Amino acid sequence: MSLFSCTQHVDDGEEEMLMAEDHGPDLIHPHDFRRPRSISRSDLAYSHCKEDEREQPVAHESLDYLPSHSGVYKKWLQEKAYRKEWDRWLLMGLIGTAVGMLGFLTHQIIDSLITLKWDLVENYLKDGNFHLTWVCVLGTGLAMILVSSSSVLFFCPAGSPSGLPEIIGYLNGTSIQHLFNIKTFLGTFVSCVLAVAAGLFCGPEGPMVHLGAILGCGLSQLQSDTLGIHLPFFTRFQNSADKRSFITAGAGAGIASVFRAPIGGLLFTLEEVSSFWNIRLAWQTFFCCLMATFTTDLLSSSLYGFVYRGHFGFFEAEKRILFWVKNLLDMHIFAFIPTILLGMLGGLLGALFVSLNIKINKLRMRFFNSIPKSSVRKTSKLLETMLILVCTTTVTVYLPYFFSCTPVMNVRDGQLRNNSEINLFKREISEYGCSPSTSWIGPDGVRYSNRTFNQAAALLVENGKQGITYLFKRGTHEEFGYTSLCTALAFYFILSCWTAGSAVASGLVIPMLYTGALYGRIIGLILVSIFGVQTNEYGAWIDPGLFAAIGAASFFSGVSRLTISLTVIMVEITNDVQSLLLIMLAVMVAKMVGDFFNASLYSSLLRLKCIPYLDVEPFVHHGKKWLNLELFSARDVMEPHVRVLHLKENIASLAQLLASTSHGGFPVVCRPKPDHAEVFQGTIKRLELCMLLENEHIFEPETNHESFSSSHPLSYEKITVEKLPNLSRLTMLLNRYTTDPRYQQLFINLEPYINKSAMSVQAHFSLQRTYIIFRTLGLRHLTVVDPQNRVVGVITRKDLMPFPLEKRLRLQLASQSPDTGE
Repeated sequence: MSLFSCTQHVDDGEEEMLMAEDHGPDLIHPHDFRRPRSISRSDLAYSHCKEDEREQPVAHESLDYLPSHSGVYKKWLQEKAYRKEWDRWLLMGLIGTAVGMLGFLTHQIIDSLITLKWDLVENYLKDGNFHLTWVCVLGTGLAMILVSSSSVLFFCPAGSPSGLPEIIGYLNGTSIQHLFNIKTFLGTFVSCVLAVAAGLFCGPEGPMVHLGAILGCGLSQLQSDTLGIHLPFFTRFQNSADKRSFITAGAGAGIASVFRAPIGGLLFTLEEVSSFWNIRLAWQTFFCCLMATFTTDLLSSSLYGFVYRGHFGFFEAEKRILFWVKNLLDMHIFAFIPTILLGMLGGLLGALFVSLNIKINKLRMRFFNSIPKSSVRKTSKLLETMLILVCTTTVTVYLPYFFSCTPVMNVRDGQLRNNSEINLFKREISEYGCSPSTSWIGPDGVRYSNRTFNQAAALLVENGKQGITYLFKRGTHEEFGYTSLCTALAFYFILSCWTAGSAVASGLVIPMLYTGALYGRIIGLILVSIFGVQTNEYGAWIDPGLFAAIGAASFFSGVSRLTISLTVIMVEITNDVQSLLLIMLAVMVAKMVGDFFNASLYSSLLRLKCIPYLDVEPFVHHGKKWLNLELFSARDVMEPHVRVLHLKENIASLAQLLASTSHGGFPVVCRPKPDHAEVFQGTIKRLELCMLLENEHIFEPETNHESFSSSHPLSYEKITVEKLPNLSRLTMLLNRYTTDPRYQQLFINLEPYINKSAMSVQAHFSLQRTYIIFRTLGLRHLTVVDPQNRVVGVITRKDLMPFPLEKRLRLQLASQSPDTGE
């Protein structure tokens, strides 16, 4: 049977997922191809996404994954010669290298700004003038925050910071405007480095995932409407499927670069970021993460503070491993008991952190959305970030004043000189009034020192990364006391929770690790208080540094609910393979305890931001009972009012349809025989129809046949666009077509352009399996047909979101008897 003949058979599925506006102005928002519905926009994603909780009205739509399987597409494929995959691997390597350079640059700028900020106040601290110190540190911090927050509020096209939840939603199939814009890249980068350097309790990890994804998108597509760049290279990758792969690899490379953890970056994208995965993508992402980590390590080997230090290409373990644990400890089975306790504590505190952060963000959104004027609303967000910095700086500067100096335990000059902590110890001595150290030469001929340091300053002065290094350190059983640890834990937990979601580009990984390390160290200190400092090999596991690392993993898991990737990342950033089983146990317990109370932070943020996200399995409840979707059918959730097109469509009618609706695509039907009913033939997208209407030479006069053929159909490249090149011109054309009587007599043949492989299911098909098909194939829409293959409805992503799905099934149950409902 001919491919273009009208048949009742529905070919294999059209895998559709996503394609976003990456580089240019706003899209036309093609939500779906249905009539307007009674469900409000606020109900489309999640039940709690009310209008007063939104940052701003955002139109999320799902766009195509694979190209339309049309006649012009097959002709285009026949003209393409077979290509090897060398160019794909080349792009993966380039993306990894670019992300690695960006990661190196990010760390260097942050470290340089932090050093500069505290060097400016060193003389005031030597004189014990904490008030001038506070004024100077706050002044430099406010200047950084002013630029940081302004860069996302006033420079980024979206007008608000975006990060990991948006990337997760995009790769699940949701189009989010301006997510990969060049302005978004610059604004996010500037905001990230300045927010961390200003002293906010945050890290660069989340923004680095976003920046890596932007680089993956930009380098693979080589086009930008903002800059007016359209390079004619690697054009075969300018489709949504390949773009998704490069974005996934770029996101993984961002994690790999910031943590120097290539395997962790790969597994993080697999477990948390990407919704669609295959072994080829895994191998390519692995290579991209490898190149990112290698580039960051290579540049860091000889450059520090943008000054060449020599030893280019020499990878020192202390520099390469983020929180290097030098002394590995032998484990005992008794170590699993406090590990389980830490896992439970991590799950509880992680769930509390998620709940508190979501409540703060809801309150923040409700307050800012009550401000009608956009400029005043953005200014208010800017003032909030400044208020957060004032509180953070006050804690950082004044809190160490209330702590006395503590001797550095068993440190020799020779060891300290080769340790990266020397600079911080010097600064702590001068800043917080610790008396100058004295030194002596021991019997072994080595010069020893009795240096002292301020515990609170060591934990809070610079940033969380340096504090984590202290907390993970082994053999320092009593270096930090209960008071300093508990105080730092309370302030860091509250301020980092408040900071997350403010108007700066910031990450939460460092705060999560640091918070967990603090209470993990407290548990270890309790064990030391009970059993004392153990010097024998069977009791050496009673070390606060060990439980700090386990606590960091447990809180990270309690907040993010990550398991596999988190375990690998913890091993890669500490080099502590000996504690692998303990970390795995703590992570699993924390996840199970956290899941008992609420969803992960990233899932909660997806709901809060009203980003339509389809989970792997549908979970719908009615009252207190979970509904079994196998008891329902596709008919129960479909939209029955469907606008359909025919193979031969009138120009005026088609223009009127496009002008009066915002649907993203339309089913196409035809009659196999004159006396036969119209049956489903395929689908065609709105953007393709718009591009067809811009080419009047393919219009034809009316014929007597239902189907007629165009002598010269448009090429695949001409009709395949991600967004309309000229929206105003299209509006003018649609108005002319609907008003000019000449176009009432003209028709267009849609047969060469319709997707013949569009997926469809019958109305009685299981709803559970409908959801699985829709989610697994990444469909944009699913046509519902009856046994005669006639179109009776359509299902889109928004029909399968939790709240609309629950609402429809509740109505369905209400119309049934109680027995049937059960």
